[in-house]
Amino acid sequence: MKALLVEQNDNKLSASVQTIDEKTLPIHEVIVDIHYSTLNYKDGLAITGKGKILRQFPMVPGIDFSGVVHHSEDPRFHIGQHVLLTGWGVGESHWGGLAQKAGVKGDWLSVVPEGLSLKNAMIIGTAGFTAMLCVMALEQGGITPESGDILVTGASGGVGSTAISLLTTLGYQVTALSGRASNHDYLRKLGAKNIITREEFEPAGRALDKQRWAGAIDTVGGQILANILSQTNYNGTVAACGLAGGFSLPTTVMPFILRNVRLQGVDSVYFPAEKRAQVWQRLLKLLPETFYQQAMTEITLDEVPRYAQMIMDNQVTGRTLVKL
Repeated sequence: MKALLVEQNDNKLSASVQTIDEKTLPIHEVIVDIHYSTLNYKDGLAITGKGKILRQFPMVPGIDFSGVVHHSEDPRFHIGQHVLLTGWGVGESHWGGLAQKAGVKGDWLSVVPEGLSLKNAMIIGTAGFTAMLCVMALEQGGITPESGDILVTGASGGVGSTAISLLTTLGYQVTALSGRASNHDYLRKLGAKNIITREEFEPAGRALDKQRWAGAIDTVGGQILANILSQTNYNGTVAACGLAGGFSLPTTVMPFILRNVRLQGVDSVYFPAEKRAQVWQRLLKLLPETFYQQAMTEITLDEVPRYAQMIMDNQVTGRTLVKL
């Protein structure tokens, strides 16, 4: 089978597409013939070596995939069944989706919902699954379309793009924060009503600023998240799921105490297996058909190393689908 292998020699990482024996797959209950995987920010960090993502070597990266069951010792899955996987440390500590086959635990797999193709399942992928969890966090915080504007940061990326589409379908007014003027038309097609530049949010602001946002979905972290919190309305909710801008949070307790703001962390890696089907059903219901065309670039396995560097250079828009 073909696979992207990341290897370490003399503390230097190298990534290359290789043909390897299927017998080298990790032994687990279910073997899946992979049809599609994706390229996420975490994959970019792993493949380029710019982040300490990989736990062992050699490693097949790729934190998600969709495909067809090839062999199963788990009674919940049968040969020919359409399945998908997001999270569970796959592509980090266990061989992942950037290969033509994967051996995984049955507990990590989800059945692809009826009506969702393998291709569309991965156009959504980890990024879309995370975006849905962020939207649900806003809902759980009591944020409705009538509450006011929702800010989405990293709007041109996978999570941001999907979040804009989901929020628009649900009737929210969305403001997109983006660092690339070339993507403004793309963001408006997804449903963003307003677009603001990243530069506006990068300088340190006041501990409490003018109230602007009923809620926010933040993929960046760092100073941008601190500024969002200072501008969030009374009783607002901010769902934070990324740290592309840094893992520090230079803020104070003032937004939380004086404005009753909720900061909700969102993790999709270890989200409970028994609740995942409900999330996928909502994604299937809410994402319009136009999203799958607007937000996707399809590449081959051989193109992955180049696109991984492009992700790190902030040159990729939307979802990057890898056809296996």
